[in-house]
Amino acid sequence: MNIIKSMRVIGLMSGTSLDGVDIAEIETDGVDIYEYGRAYTVPYDEDIREQIRSILGLKPDTPENALKISLIENKLTSFHAEVVKEFLSETDDKIDLIGFHGHTIHHEPENHYTHQIGDGQLLADLTGIEVVNHFRNADVAAGGQGAPLVPIFHAALCANKEKPIAVLNIGGVANITWMGSNGELMAFDTGPGNAPVNDWVKKRAGMHMDYNGKLAISGQINEPIVAHLMKHKYFAKYPPKSIDRNIFAEKLQNLDGLSLEDGAATATAFTAESIAYSIKTYLPELPKSLILCGGGANNPTMVRFIRQRLPEIEVRLAREEGWNADAIEAQAFAYLAARRIAGLPITFPSTTGAPMPLIGGEIHMPQPQKS
Repeated sequence: MNIIKSMRVIGLMSGTSLDGVDIAEIETDGVDIYEYGRAYTVPYDEDIREQIRSILGLKPDTPENALKISLIENKLTSFHAEVVKEFLSETDDKIDLIGFHGHTIHHEPENHYTHQIGDGQLLADLTGIEVVNHFRNADVAAGGQGAPLVPIFHAALCANKEKPIAVLNIGGVANITWMGSNGELMAFDTGPGNAPVNDWVKKRAGMHMDYNGKLAISGQINEPIVAHLMKHKYFAKYPPKSIDRNIFAEKLQNLDGLSLEDGAATATAFTAESIAYSIKTYLPELPKSLILCGGGANNPTMVRFIRQRLPEIEVRLAREEGWNADAIEAQAFAYLAARRIAGLPITFPSTTGAPMPLIGGEIHMPQPQKS
């Protein structure tokens, strides 16, 4: 039986946006969180960003692909090691463990396959610290979707908050974690997040996003198009469920006849409507409050549209709770690593569709360096 003890843990996260590595420190025993330490993002340089982009979607199913993936994996891991060393140079804290997500290059849970690059043993050897990685593999192998992984961390964040409560993360896709009054936990992708808005403004204006929702707030929502988009079959599927960011792309061609501003308003309204629909349709009980995090929480128009559609729920921002919204995923992987060491499950039937609560993650002990 594992002894549960408090540890200082670093979490490392490389997200789909390819902007860089999020690093965060917490003190936890895998159940409670005792302290939140420093957190920041180290940007990728353009070279490593493009190298990672070049292997997205690849499998190591040919010698050429396997070699290409391996070389880039080593570079990614070495970059993470440098991030850790720089982080440690600025503190006297003794770090016991690293939670290393790596970077997802291929995810096919329906075929029991997922691949996150990032060499856990190499990172352990380069830093001299025990590492846990490959958090998704056990869940996917058992028939789960391998995502979302953060709900159990959301539950820890909300341990002392009035239930039922929900946390909504709005990234490219939006996903929700619901926590019930009796300890119930439920999670799933509600549908689109920022992706439809970002793709629209990129297509029409060469912009990366609708900064501060200024385009959407100045446009008119095309309600018939929103209604048409909401007929997508995904919204009729009962959770747990997850999606790829691009599954709505074909339907979003309906925006093509709109102005830049009207298209942004309609795409933003589509995301807000899908969130409200999912909350009202699939949650066992409406939450007393809904906490928003992720990039969409920084879009005032997105937040306004969600609040308009959920007047019976108090919609709050993560920063209003005192959370570091930009660090939540890195903190989560630190927390999941601690749970792995303690022998505690990280995925559940109600969050990923796994057949039972599952322990996830592979442990790597640093090996002595050869002289």
